[in-house]
Amino acid sequence: MAVTIPAALREPRGTGTGWTDWLDRLPRLVEDLLAGWHLTPTAEPLHGYVSLVVPVDDADGVAGALKIGYDGDDESLHEGLALQHWGGRGAVRLRRADPRRRALLLDWLPGPDLGDAWDVEACEAVGGLYPRLHVPAMPQLATVSSSVERWLAQLDELGRDVPIPRRYVEQALSLGRDLLADDVPPVVVHGDLHYANVLADAAGDWHAIDPKPMAGDAHYEPAPMLWNRMEELGGPLAVGSVRDGLRRRFHALVDAGGLDEDRARDWVVVRMVVNASWTVQDARAAGRGLDADERDWITRCIAVTKAVQD
Repeated sequence: MAVTIPAALREPRGTGTGWTDWLDRLPRLVEDLLAGWHLTPTAEPLHGYVSLVVPVDDADGVAGALKIGYDGDDESLHEGLALQHWGGRGAVRLRRADPRRRALLLDWLPGPDLGDAWDVEACEAVGGLYPRLHVPAMPQLATVSSSVERWLAQLDELGRDVPIPRRYVEQALSLGRDLLADDVPPVVVHGDLHYANVLADAAGDWHAIDPKPMAGDAHYEPAPMLWNRMEELGGPLAVGSVRDGLRRRFHALVDAGGLDEDRARDWVVVRMVVNASWTVQDARAAGRGLDADERDWITRCIAVTKAVQD
């Protein structure tokens, strides 16, 4: 069957001509990889934000996933290296890779993901993956500290332009610098571990997918499990307040993952305030004010920041 590039993947990504060039090359790249690796497409392709995933069978009829990433995405530069390092322990197994073409052949994980699981149960599952994923880091990985140093400098430059309480900005700056000053052995950090990035295999065991790997502090990891699926914490089936729900998630992650509660809390504060600052930077770069969705996102960042501390 011919592989059709999903229309949604062709939406502008703000990545300039490099994104357009990659999209133009993508159909031929898919064809070459399918032929060269003796793969047969078995279903319509899926896609992430900057990647295409084609369900395939290999020459022996074993199901797999051919993933091709945008070669201008620095965050996923060493995705294959991290998957190889994990060796299928806590993450999807890598069967073949071509780093130059950003191509990976992965085991097929039928799912589901954790999107429909009870959120505390999902946090326990993700926390259980932390010890398996947080292995000593490889030297090729970019470091959490180098990125956070840059983000804190940008946050400091924004000053009062970030529409969140000033005390949280000052707190994030102080906590971030203290965290970076600590001598913590670097581990492989997934970087984007949330409900949709954990899939079940045929036996029902959970595996992380789509890492944005860095070398750094394991306690950097929990924040995405708090900011995703926040809408359900205020819905008709919610138990308690949004604050209560966020705190249940946080403690489930910390307990299941064997993390230090104070250190994990500090990293959540830093990441949420930095996230809010990115929204302001993006709007400023576009020469406009914040729209309703962006203001709602900043409100969410504040809610998470408050909840883990109150």
